[in-house]
Amino acid sequence: MLVPESLHDTFVEKMVEGCKRITLGDTMNPATTMGPLVSAAQLETVEKYVALGREAGAKCVAGGKRPDGFDKGYYYEPTIFDAVDNSMRIAQEEIFGPVVCVITYKDEEDAIRIANDSMYGLGGAVWSKNEERAIAVARRLETGTVWINDYHLLNVRFPFGGYKQSGVGRELGPWGLEEYQQIKHIHVGQSSSPDEKFYFQMLFN
Repeated sequence: MLVPESLHDTFVEKMVEGCKRITLGDTMNPATTMGPLVSAAQLETVEKYVALGREAGAKCVAGGKRPDGFDKGYYYEPTIFDAVDNSMRIAQEEIFGPVVCVITYKDEEDAIRIANDSMYGLGGAVWSKNEERAIAVARRLETGTVWINDYHLLNVRFPFGGYKQSGVGRELGPWGLEEYQQIKHIHVGQSSSPDEKFYFQMLFN
């Protein structure tokens, strides 16, 4: 989560308060807003990354442990790391768990630089009162999908897929159908003298 330096304190405070409103539990229960992780192995992976974040000097301001009262299931508290540098592993690697890193930026150019400093590029979002400015920033982000003032709404009409090491190709929409097709080039030569073939002229000039 990239946050302007001027809004950092207020933003983190609101994030911590928001974590307190998250209800862990069985996903079949309508009152639940966050369920468990998929496996014991993934729970251990999340715990490993949280430990790496602490060792690197990031500040855990919410969560950071397994919740009390859950004897069954692979539950982990929603976790917020503050004072994160983008070079840290918790910022550069995919955790696949309820962990968010807060990174501050000075200005728009700094934010774009940090956002693109990643081997991945599946999805991102820009939040702004100025839609035109947000779209201009979105065009410069190296990621397959950018949401403006929203996040993670997929539509079968539009392509979904990533840049860099976030997958190959696209799914959904006509772009997804094209993944199941192959392009073939068939060239039929025309009767002409070597002098009329431009590539012969390139070879011998």
